[in-house]
Amino acid sequence: MNEDMFLVVGLGNPGSDYAATRHNVGFMMVDELAGRFGLSLDHEKWLAHSVKSVLWGRQVCFLKPDTFMNLSGKAVARYVDFYKLKPAQILVVHDDLDMPPGRVKLVVGGGAGGHNGIRSLIQCLGTKDFLRLKLGIGRPGKMNIYQGMPIEKYVLAPLAPDEKKLLAERVSVIEKGLEYLVCDGIAKAMNLLNAIKP
Repeated sequence: MNEDMFLVVGLGNPGSDYAATRHNVGFMMVDELAGRFGLSLDHEKWLAHSVKSVLWGRQVCFLKPDTFMNLSGKAVARYVDFYKLKPAQILVVHDDLDMPPGRVKLVVGGGAGGHNGIRSLIQCLGTKDFLRLKLGIGRPGKMNIYQGMPIEKYVLAPLAPDEKKLLAERVSVIEKGLEYLVCDGIAKAMNLLNAIKP
């Protein structure tokens, strides 16, 4: 059991065709967070790209599965099994259709909510109890967002400029929330992150 490690997983689809799409905001945020510490996810192993470093006195591993979204759990399970991690040591960063762009929410457990990446993680890890950092992308047809656009097309379309700006504005507070999570526990991190409104 590696009690000292924290695994931060970004969900997305690999390849340049998907790089800037709404479904890839998990990848984008993990890249941004790692970049804050001069790190890049260059290490390729077990169906994923990752980088590991000591941050705030603990080992933190940033991870992006190289599988497509609906097979994300296969890659994450390899790391979880190897490092003997508990669900409370796993933070999954992903897009959420049911929150408006710019909204951030840290939760523990729950269902897949129609998210194929989360569904795969639940299946492969055998638990729902890992931590999730949800990044709102909005749902087409609600709040005047892209009326009539199919969800599949919406999530695989590039972020609009205002959405990119909102996401960039969240990086600093999410970094602080990650520090709280690693050092102080989930309650303090939730108090900070779940107060963020668009």
